[in-house]
Amino acid sequence: MTPAVQTPLSQWHLQNGAHMGTFGGYAMPLWYPAGARKEHLAVVTTAGLFDTSHMSVITLSGRDTYDLLQYCFSKDLRIVKGTARTPLPTGKCAYGVFLDERGWVIDDAIVYVRQAEEYMVVVNAGMGRVVCDHLKRHQKGGDVRLEDHTNRLAKLDLQGPSSARVLLQALDQPAAVLETFPYFSFKGSLAGGPITNGDVRLTDGTPILLSRTGYTGEFGFEIFVPPEVVENVWRALLKPVGDLTVIPCGLAARDSLRVGAGLPLSHQDIGAWPFQNNPWSFALPYDQDKTAFTKPFLGGDALERPAFHEFTYAFAGFDLRKVETDQSRVEDAGGRDIGTVLTCATDMAIDRHGDRIYSIASPDKPTDFSPKGLCCGFVKVQSPLSTGDIVTLVDRRRRIRVMITDNIRPNRTARKPIPPMG
Repeated sequence: MTPAVQTPLSQWHLQNGAHMGTFGGYAMPLWYPAGARKEHLAVVTTAGLFDTSHMSVITLSGRDTYDLLQYCFSKDLRIVKGTARTPLPTGKCAYGVFLDERGWVIDDAIVYVRQAEEYMVVVNAGMGRVVCDHLKRHQKGGDVRLEDHTNRLAKLDLQGPSSARVLLQALDQPAAVLETFPYFSFKGSLAGGPITNGDVRLTDGTPILLSRTGYTGEFGFEIFVPPEVVENVWRALLKPVGDLTVIPCGLAARDSLRVGAGLPLSHQDIGAWPFQNNPWSFALPYDQDKTAFTKPFLGGDALERPAFHEFTYAFAGFDLRKVETDQSRVEDAGGRDIGTVLTCATDMAIDRHGDRIYSIASPDKPTDFSPKGLCCGFVKVQSPLSTGDIVTLVDRRRRIRVMITDNIRPNRTARKPIPPMG
C-alpha cells in the first residue's frame, strides 16, 4: 500500500491533536479537539482555517493557452452580454468542469486569469497529472506551456464572515488589498510568478496569492504560499483578533459545509456519467435564456443529446440522522426504488421551524433558535422530481424521509461584499 502523502502542516496537525485520515492519497486532518460540529458552526458564524494543501495547481502560459482552455473547460472564459464577448479580465476566476467526449466529468476546477496568456488552474487532490495529460492530448500543437505544481505549493482556506477581520491584522497594507475585492477575484502572486492586481504580502513580508473563493458557501478567502513558509502563515492566521478566535478545521467540517452550500464533490456527486440534469448548470456556458451554449467545448455535443435519463437533486432531511452512501437507495412516495444516494452529511448550522429551514446565521430566525442540524446531500434518480417532493433514503440500518430542495443552508455569505475596513 502506498503511504499517504504528508502536507507541509502534517506535524502541526498531529502535535495539536488532529484526528487524521487519508483523503485523495493525502494524510489530512478530519477534525481537531474542538470537534467537527464546533468547526462547522465557527465557519458559519465567525471564521475557521483549513489546510487544503492536498489540492493540485497547474499553470499554463503561451499565446494559444486561451483557446485550449476555452475548448477543454466548460465555463466560458468570457463575459457574455447579448452579442458582446469580452475575455475575463486579469484577476478574475471561473468555476467549471473538464469533460471528456462523452460529457463525463474528469474533474471540476477553478481557472484563474493571472495576466494576458497566463492562467492558473486548481483541481482536486491527485488530479494535477490527470488534467495536465488531458490538456496535452487536446493541445494539437500551438504555443502552450503547462506546469504541474502538485506538492510544490501550499494552500490554506480562511472561511467565515469574520475572515476579512482576520486578514486586517495579518496583511501588510490590508485596507489597500481588501478595498476592492469582489467574489471570484484574486490578487498577488505565486512565488516567482506574475503579480496580479497588486502585490499582496503578510506583515512579515511573505508574498501570497489571495483569492475570494472557497468551498464552504461562506464568505472567505483561499491563500496560496510556498510550502516552506506555510506554517508561519498558518500560525499568523490563527492568532486571536480581539475577542475573535479562529479555530483550525478539518475535512469533516469542510464536507458538511460544502454539502449545506449545495456544492458537489468531484468523483462522488459528479463523475463518470454525463454532466447534465443536476444542480450545477452554472458550470456550463449557457446563454441568458438557458437554451443554448455560448461556445463550443469538449463534451458539449454529448450534453445536448436528450437521451440521458438520470437526474441529480439536492435534499434536506427532517432531523440530523444520516444514511451510509455505500449500498444505499432512494424510494419514491410509492415505495418504488428510483436511485441511489451520492452524498449524505449533516449541516449542523440549520434546522426546521414550521415549514422553513433556518440557519443559525439567518437574520429572521426564530427567537432562541438553536439548530440540532439536518441531514442533507444529493441523490441520483431515474425519475424526475420536483422541489418539495418527499423521498425515502434506505441503507442497511434505517429509513429516512427527506425533501427535495433547491437550497439547503439559507443566508450563506460567500457572495457578500467585504465590509468597510475603517
